[in-house]
Amino acid sequence: MRDPYQILGVAKDASHADVKKAFRKLAKLHHPDQHPNDPKAKDRFSEANAAYEILGDEKKRAQFDRGEIDAEGKPRHPGFEGFGGGGARPGAGGFRRSAGGGAEHFDFGGGGFDASDLFSDLFGGARGGPRGAGRHMREPGGDIALETHISLETAIHGGKARVLMPSGKTLEVNIPAGVEEGKQIRLRGQGQPSPTGGPAGDALVSVRFGKHGLFRIEGRDLRLDLPISLYEAVLGAKVESPTLSGKVELTLPPHSNSGRTLRLRGKGLPAAGGLPGGDLLVTLRVVLPEGADADLEELMRRWREDKPYNPRAELKK
Repeated sequence: MRDPYQILGVAKDASHADVKKAFRKLAKLHHPDQHPNDPKAKDRFSEANAAYEILGDEKKRAQFDRGEIDAEGKPRHPGFEGFGGGGARPGAGGFRRSAGGGAEHFDFGGGGFDASDLFSDLFGGARGGPRGAGRHMREPGGDIALETHISLETAIHGGKARVLMPSGKTLEVNIPAGVEEGKQIRLRGQGQPSPTGGPAGDALVSVRFGKHGLFRIEGRDLRLDLPISLYEAVLGAKVESPTLSGKVELTLPPHSNSGRTLRLRGKGLPAAGGLPGGDLLVTLRVVLPEGADADLEELMRRWREDKPYNPRAELKK
């Protein structure tokens, strides 16, 4: 094995902090998890570990500097007892996994050197040595928020919708029947890529209902303005009203003011999972005939003279 000072690229009088800094740099650069397709990365990483095993331990560094041990931590003189009385073991420059406290950690065969704290510091608090650190470093990419607009018919029956990604790509989204406005649909792996080689984030697609020509949406209820004639409002009538499922017959009570609202239960947006759906709220709007009508004007003049009334009287209270 090469001189550990050369491996770490530090001078013989380098401080412990400089040695640790140099090792951190090499460990991060050559970590096998960062180079899954480079079979030599593990060797470079192992070599840096072995060098730091010597220079990162004050006792071993002093023994190496005095020539008592070689670059692999083996004694140079017969009778040398090694470290901790047990002698240096062959292959101390490598690293191995061993179970400790129910979690994996790393030691380097040299007795008394445990790099778990160093790797915890090096990889931002991920315990468990390089393998755990690799998982920590390969964080997923960020999620992105998108919207898709669907028709009321798609909201009721379900179907497909398209969403435009920031990249310009268009994705197809499955819309479940009875979806609620504002619901988020998660498209896994369609978010931002991971900067550390981990899985991509998700796309969170919020469902929005497009405008309808007749109905306004209020939660699961729908609102509809229904035009009626003056005589239908005064005399009452049976009129047709559109709904999402087709036309229905609606009974207007006599003397129905413009603005009166009638409720058609269950004619709003259906709900998923067998839950009760919304209602259709029909607001009456009295519409006068187009153009001038002499007979209607004469009738209104007589009404004004014989039966005057103030529809705004409540506003004066």
